[in-house]
Amino acid sequence: MHFLNMLSCDNPLTLCAMDVSFIQSLILFCSLIWGLGAQSPENKTIPNIIIMLMDDMGWGDLGIFGQPSKETPNLDSMAAQGMLFPNFYSANPLCSPSRASLLTGRLPVRNGFYTTNGHARNAYTPQEIVGGISKDEILLPQVLKKKGYINKIIGKWHLGHRPQHLPLERGFDEWFGAPNCHFGPYNNSDRPNIPVYKNSQMVGRYYEEFRIDKKTGESNLTQIYLKEGLDFIYHQAMARQPFFLYWAADATHAPVYASKHFLGKSQRGRYGDAVLEMDYSVGQILDSLHVLGIDKDTFVFFTSDNGAAVMSGPKQSGSNGPFLCGKETTFEGGMREPAIAWWPGRIPAGTVSQQLGTVMDLFSTSLSLAGLNVPDDRAIDGLDLNPVLHNNTLINRPIFYYRGNEMMAVRVGPYKAHYWTWSNSWEEFNKGIDFCPGQEVAGVTTHIQKEHTMQPIIFHLGRDPGEKYPISVVTKEYQEALSQITPVVDKHKQDLVPGEPQLNMCDMAVMNWAPPGCEQLRKCLKAPKSQPWKCDWPH
Repeated sequence: MHFLNMLSCDNPLTLCAMDVSFIQSLILFCSLIWGLGAQSPENKTIPNIIIMLMDDMGWGDLGIFGQPSKETPNLDSMAAQGMLFPNFYSANPLCSPSRASLLTGRLPVRNGFYTTNGHARNAYTPQEIVGGISKDEILLPQVLKKKGYINKIIGKWHLGHRPQHLPLERGFDEWFGAPNCHFGPYNNSDRPNIPVYKNSQMVGRYYEEFRIDKKTGESNLTQIYLKEGLDFIYHQAMARQPFFLYWAADATHAPVYASKHFLGKSQRGRYGDAVLEMDYSVGQILDSLHVLGIDKDTFVFFTSDNGAAVMSGPKQSGSNGPFLCGKETTFEGGMREPAIAWWPGRIPAGTVSQQLGTVMDLFSTSLSLAGLNVPDDRAIDGLDLNPVLHNNTLINRPIFYYRGNEMMAVRVGPYKAHYWTWSNSWEEFNKGIDFCPGQEVAGVTTHIQKEHTMQPIIFHLGRDPGEKYPISVVTKEYQEALSQITPVVDKHKQDLVPGEPQLNMCDMAVMNWAPPGCEQLRKCLKAPKSQPWKCDWPH
């Protein structure tokens, strides 16, 4: 038996929670014994690709972006060794649509990850959602397979939990993680606990085999996900096989958690503990690439799926730095993300790019790195950032801010124009749900959907990153900015062909009652009778 097989996650609550430094030592030992070292050019013509996607992590959570506690030394070092993107965006202010866009290179309104049940409503994939990523969409791992990549996702999928939507049906070869958020615990009567999968089979459920103590915040999940990542990298390096690792750990999503070693260590409280452990994990993964001699053959990108969930309060959410509001909104705090590209010897160290980027660019950029073309039978919104990465070139492009089926705002250069404003409804706000705590801006953070299409609200994000001071409509600057923005918006709307919405219907019968593999674990639950309804999306 190969010795790393002893480190499998068959018993995740014990073995996988071991000190990962032991695994690193074993990796080093093996690389020395077998002389792995750097791979020769004839065996390595295309790079490995690692995308690290955090969950609800804010732009202001990194020391490199000014977080005063300075508790992200590994991410700060990653930025010092690579390229920092201060102007990088998610494709949506909510998790599921943003993740769908990363893997398809397309806006949610194109790939179907939106709803038409209400105007400008955020939608995602809770357990009761009927839909998932459309079979007509082409995902990044499906294309990478053409060049022999082995693809693994670790952590949260969130693109549909029914069997036909799961990762191994959409181009991934391996998976360890869950299809939904780690909400719970549930009583398995009204609602089942979320399953955790190893490849195509359930191996337990959150709050059962995979414990999360909501009272103390303790969970070993991040260590499990780290071990899975290190194990995968090691095996592909030994096989000299190009790989794509999508590492989507979710400890920074409420309810936030950290392993015992990290609990109570941050000046920022429990959320900071989770960030500390994420930072540590990033450092371990980058160190493993060095040890295995494949760091110069591996492109790594770190970012987040949307802004910090400031409505959850400081104990359960992060910081969006100087930006307005947070998750669920199309203000800067909802969609501006921390972003770092790392590739020793290929990306100039210590560089800062002012390029406007989005998670959709990771689709096009990854395919270009692999020597592949993007699909030519559909609109692709992601750009190939290779000229930026290698030469710090600036590519002129707009950023579109969508909420559900509505384009709320657009950024062209330093100017951002709001065509609609909305934080959340008065009804939700009066329940204590505040998407912009302490940041109300009159006429901007509105609690009704307010249209501004005849006279957009325009901000200069260089001077005013917090979107507090709209440019006066009577100024020459406003008119010149509007003259640049209007044709961009007109062309976008003229060319837009919305996809079939996948997030309209809900049904209690489709929840995770009996996932594949439940029989062996005796974890199958009886589903209720199917009674579909139109999902209600309040935000």
